[in-house]
Formats: sequence, C-alpha cells, structure tokens
Amino acid sequence: MDAAVPPAAAPKRRARQPRQATAERRAEILRAAANTFGSKGYKNGSLTEVAEQVGITHAGVLHHFGSKEQLLVEVLEYRDKEDVRDLEGQHIPDGMELFRHLIRTARMNVDRPGIVQGYSVLTGESVTENHPARGWVTDRFTILRGEIQAAIVEVGGGSVPEDVAACAASSIIGVMDGLQVQWLLDDRVDLPAATQFAIEAILAAAMLGTERPHPLD
Repeated sequence: MDAAVPPAAAPKRRARQPRQATAERRAEILRAAANTFGSKGYKNGSLTEVAEQVGITHAGVLHHFGSKEQLLVEVLEYRDKEDVRDLEGQHIPDGMELFRHLIRTARMNVDRPGIVQGYSVLTGESVTENHPARGWVTDRFTILRGEIQAAIVEVGGGSVPEDVAACAASSIIGVMDGLQVQWLLDDRVDLPAATQFAIEAILAAAMLGTERPHPLD
C-alpha cells in the first residue's frame, strides 16, 4: 500500500500590517474631513459626508477618532504636521530660517486650497462660545507667537526689545491668516508674494526697534 501523500502546504499569506493600514486609513479620513469642514464648516460638515469620501460608515469614522470634536482637533494637527514634514527634525526652524519656512508654507498652500480653507474656517469658528477647537487654536497661536518672537530677537542680535518682537510676531501671524482669506476669496491675490512682502516689512520695522518711523503719529 502506497504511503499517503501529504496534502500540499497552503501558500503562506503575506503578513498583514494592521498598524500601517490603520495609519493610512486615519490619514484618508483626516484629508476627507479637512475638505468637508473646509467647505461647509465644522457645524454643517457631517461625519457621514466624511465617511462617504473614504468608503466607510459614520461608525467607522468614530471608531478611529472617537468623536467629531476629536476629529476636528486632529485635522488641525494634521495641517501643522504637513507644514514641517520635510524639515529636519520635523519642527519649525529657528532664526531667519523660520521666516523662510513661513514663506515656503505660503507657496505650498497655493497647491492645497482645501487644507487652507479648512484651517481658515475652523480658526474663525473657534472664537465662538464653547467651540471644541478653541483651546487648540489658542494654544497654537501662543506657541507660534513665542517661536516667531524668539526668531525676531535672534535675527536682531538681541537688540530688538521684547515688546516690539512680541508685537511683530502677532502682526506676522495676523497678516498671514488674513492674506489666506483674501486669496481663498480671490485667487488674483498673489499669496506667496504678498506674504513675503508683509513679513519683510514687519521684520524691517522690528529691526529698527523703538527707532522705527511712526508715520501715523
């Protein structure tokens, strides 16, 4: 009697990488949410619309993010991470390189209007009472003002008074955000050029410190 022939071994399946798949799915949801919230705002943009863009259910979005409020915060964090993704250490640089980075960011934003729109709408809405992104936006501005202020002091070699540097930092953030709104409404606005002009003008004034001209006085 012939020996029984063992059954052919089943082909080995390629090991799945659940963490990678989860990260990719979360990134897809974040991009979809940025587009939805950007075009309709946080209150009117529904999780169902977000889910449909990535081929999952409303419950699937909640599985990854827990709540609409948490998704909102992570959309904003996603935008900031995208801005520094290609930088060494993935962190905003110091000194004069920080201002070059801000101008590069303006150039990048021309090619990602959905993210810019989402940021503009959500930061604007965050000033309303009990808005879930209010704390995140407030903290972000506080940190960014501090980083820009420190860069101004460094570029000025310590000669720029702290109060002048603080005022200049707030002005740079305000101008950049305001220019983005103008550009979203009218693409004839040259976002990179106007951003560079404004930053250079504010820096030039800050470098003069208390000796800067005051034509409005």
